[in-house]
Amino acid sequence: MKDFFKTYKNDIPAGLVVYLVALPLCLGIALASGAPLFSGVISGIIGGIVIGFMSDSKLSVSGPAAGLTVIVFSAIATLGSFEAFLLAVFISGVIQLILGYAKAGVIGHFFPSSVITGMLTAIGLSIILKQIPHAFGYDLTGIDTAAFEDKYGHNTFSELYYMIAGILPGAVIISVLSMVILFAWDGKLIKNHSVLKLIPAPLLVVLLGVGLNEGFKAFAPALALGSTHLVSLPEMSGFSSLVNELRFPQLSAIANPDVWVVAFTIAIVGSLESLLSLDASDKIDPNKRISSPNKELKAQGWGNMLAGLVGGLPMTAVIVRSSANVNAGGKGKMSAVFHGVLLLLSVLFFAPYLNYIPLSALAAVLIHVGLKLNKLSIYKNAIKQGANQYIPFFATIIVILLTDLLKGISFGIIIGFIFVLKSNFRSGITVSNIGNNYMISISRNLYFFNKAQLRRTLQHLPENINLLVDGTEVDFIDNDILTEVEDFCEGAGDKGINVTIKQSETALVPMFRKEAA
Repeated sequence: MKDFFKTYKNDIPAGLVVYLVALPLCLGIALASGAPLFSGVISGIIGGIVIGFMSDSKLSVSGPAAGLTVIVFSAIATLGSFEAFLLAVFISGVIQLILGYAKAGVIGHFFPSSVITGMLTAIGLSIILKQIPHAFGYDLTGIDTAAFEDKYGHNTFSELYYMIAGILPGAVIISVLSMVILFAWDGKLIKNHSVLKLIPAPLLVVLLGVGLNEGFKAFAPALALGSTHLVSLPEMSGFSSLVNELRFPQLSAIANPDVWVVAFTIAIVGSLESLLSLDASDKIDPNKRISSPNKELKAQGWGNMLAGLVGGLPMTAVIVRSSANVNAGGKGKMSAVFHGVLLLLSVLFFAPYLNYIPLSALAAVLIHVGLKLNKLSIYKNAIKQGANQYIPFFATIIVILLTDLLKGISFGIIIGFIFVLKSNFRSGITVSNIGNNYMISISRNLYFFNKAQLRRTLQHLPENINLLVDGTEVDFIDNDILTEVEDFCEGAGDKGINVTIKQSETALVPMFRKEAA
């Protein structure tokens, strides 16, 4: 608990920034999921306060996940009611809890760094592309970063065309001035100022947006933004109103097999997204702290169990919120918890005032976050590291932008695996010779995918030679490789090939199971 308050000077301003990012996303994701708007806010509160306390990560922030919107939307339709869906959310939390205790979080260590970097970059680009229309006042689809296509038949790129007909000068003025402030606050002039550096730029942007729009109403009505271009938060009169808004799971649906299918789907997909976001958060942590993936699964499990009990959407660790936390200077857990407290206070007491905030001001904050995830140095470093890094990196970005997060990650991993196979094909086996004395050097463990290369190597050996097979560097050889070499040795005498085998005495599997011919 002592460490919790240790970095409060950094965490409170960062928590405010995360709150400003999370509030519209909670509402937008609920809208895109076909769920009650308040369910998204509930998940944001639980993700901040409950998971914020329980997670091992100091910087990761959890909440309703854009990557689950398609699953949630179809699940509610399949199960027939939101209450039956809540039961599935609760069960998914139980499954995640079991996975955490089973130490299944280790799967998060098998994702290539090029894919994780590509994911972060793609999310930044997606944020920018999704928020540009809102910055220009085109707010037809709500302020979210969910999927490539929306319910109107538009997609991320076509939306940029349709927004031309819906540009509002008032929104443009607010977003442009907001961006000026955000970039100015990144400069040395503000950072070195004893007073101005204490003011969070996003808070100033929100106040500016509200002030400008109220000024437009009074002095330039043609520029004023209507309610459809402002934050829309359910208004409540107190804690009793909050309780009345809660929804509870339909326990009688537990015998429905579809509930269990949805629960397992949310648990698996949500766990993968959380582990990916956790890994990405650790990579952008200035202090390079490593978080426990198993503790993260347990924290997500408890969070989703509670969300299912009180009417919230399923949640994951969310890299958009986490990156906003890091970029705002967050150092510890308090920033995530504080953002959850602010969400709770908002729905209890401040909703009428928050509904004055223009979406164009919030879009500017999100675009600024997206730009920080797309620094030119990230692309330069990826290209500098070679094709085996930049091809999975760019492949991940492209597929995420054109589909969704999980499809992009999966495609990037496949591309990365292809490069691993290529690397094994290229350097696993080498041949050298002096006159009639040939040597096949095996420099690494061999698996089934090295079979083709080994077969070609053996087939191209000339007759009447002395062959030394040097396997002293090898600890393991796949059964397919063993069979291939044994077959060669059986026929080697017919070709006048004298085979000698050297292998490591500590090999986990004997290199050959028969004496060489």
